[in-house]
Parts: sequence; structure tokens; C-alpha cells
Amino acid sequence: MNQLTQLHADIDRRVDFIRAETPDWLCGKGCANCCRKLSDVPLLTAAEWRLLQKGLAALPAERLAQVSEAMSRLVSQPARPVVCPMLDQVSNACPVYAQRPVACRTYGFYVQRELGLYCGDIEAQVAEGKLAEVVWGNHDVIDRELAALGEVRALTEWFARWQKEQA
Repeated sequence: MNQLTQLHADIDRRVDFIRAETPDWLCGKGCANCCRKLSDVPLLTAAEWRLLQKGLAALPAERLAQVSEAMSRLVSQPARPVVCPMLDQVSNACPVYAQRPVACRTYGFYVQRELGLYCGDIEAQVAEGKLAEVVWGNHDVIDRELAALGEVRALTEWFARWQKEQA
């Protein structure tokens, strides 16, 4: 098992545990709030990009063209937040869900000390005293694991390099 696969398995265990302990958890299929409110273009390690690239390459040509157009718009978009260029905005689904980056896998389930919970809906529940029993994943550990997975670039940069290689 490679390092990224192991990291995904560790994340999945924490996420599955939280979902099992809190059946009405907000994050789930059809909720794309985080995908629609990215604070910036996601950064991916080389290992994450290689996996994501496989998912993108498997997309139908029409869907890949839509992703490409969204990536191009994102590069020149000065305003934040941004919408994930891979999000299918009709179904609120991710067409590369199985290959999604670590940031997507951990969002809403992991926190960093003193940095909050990120999802406004989850933060509101915590402020109301709910979710007190949740054992959040430690994002500092995730960051240390990611540091070993190769260079880091913006999603749009990885994608642009890949498109040039395809041409």
C-alpha cells in the first residue's frame, strides 16, 4: 500500500467513525456547500495529482471539456470564494469522487487546533452545543503526511501542465 492509499484509508476510518456515531451528519451525498465555497484554488501534492489525473482521464470527453472550461475561468477569477471546477453543478456530485484530493476527504471531519471547523453549518451546530461528543480528526497529522507526497502546486497549474502534455 503506498503512502497516499494509506492516508486515504486512515481518513476514511475517521470519517466512517464520525458518520456512524452521528447518523445525521451534515456532510453527505448531495451537499456541495464546501465545493461551492472554496477559499482559494486547492493545492495538491504530486501524488494527489497523479490519482486525480486518472479520474479526469476517465471522464467522458464532454465532461472533461466542461472541467477544462471551469479551470480556465478559475485561473482568471480574482474573487473568492471559488467553486470547484470539477463539481457537477446540476447533481452537486463530484465526477472524480474516488480520486478526490485529501482536502476534500477531510473537510468537515478534521480540524486544526485553533483554526475552527471550516464548514459554517458545522460551526453553527458546535456553537449551539451540538456535536460535543465528536472526536475530530487531527489535520496537523494529515499535513505532516502530505508533506511527504511530493511537490505541491495549485490544481489549476497541475491541470494546465497536463493539458499541454496532451496537446
